[in-house]
This record gives sequence, C-alpha cells and structure tokens, in this order.
Amino acid sequence: MIDNEFGNDILTLEDDDGVEHTFEVLDAIDNGENRYMALSPVYDDPQQTLEDSGELVILKVVTVDGEEFLETIEDEMDEIADIFMERLEEDYDVIDEE
Repeated sequence: MIDNEFGNDILTLEDDDGVEHTFEVLDAIDNGENRYMALSPVYDDPQQTLEDSGELVILKVVTVDGEEFLETIEDEMDEIADIFMERLEEDYDVIDEE
C-alpha cells in the first residue's frame, strides 16, 4: 500500500485530446506481473467534487523504452477492482451501491 503519512500523491494526466485531468492516488498494487493504480478525480470546483460518481479510475503501469505510462485495463478489470475495493475498505468508508 502507498505510504500516506504526508497525504496521497497527486497526478496530472493528459488524455488523447490533450485535456489535463488531476487525480489523487488512493492505492497501488503489484501482482508480480503488473503494477496497478487506483485513482480518484480531483476537482478545483467543490460542486464538481459533490457531483462526481465516486468511481475509481484503475490504470495499469506500463514501461516502454524505460518510460512509465498509464493505460486503461479491460480484461482484468473486475479482478483488480475487487482487490482495490477490499484494500480501500480498510482505510475509507466505502458504500457498495450494487
């Protein structure tokens, strides 16, 4: 788990359209084959924060030519999301809306 002693890390990522989005890193896991990050959007406007769905953004860390990139996942999404939810329930009040 990420060391949160001084707060979580903040990442600014650029999407395919060149628009920047800011995320808070809630957790990261390494399953031996891949590394994954659970992110939560960060907004400047408090109203946007209130209107956010609260869903995690889960990305895989991929290394290409020694540089790290984050990419979306599909095939392993359910498995990785379950691991993050179990871990995050220990530190946060998680409401399951299923």
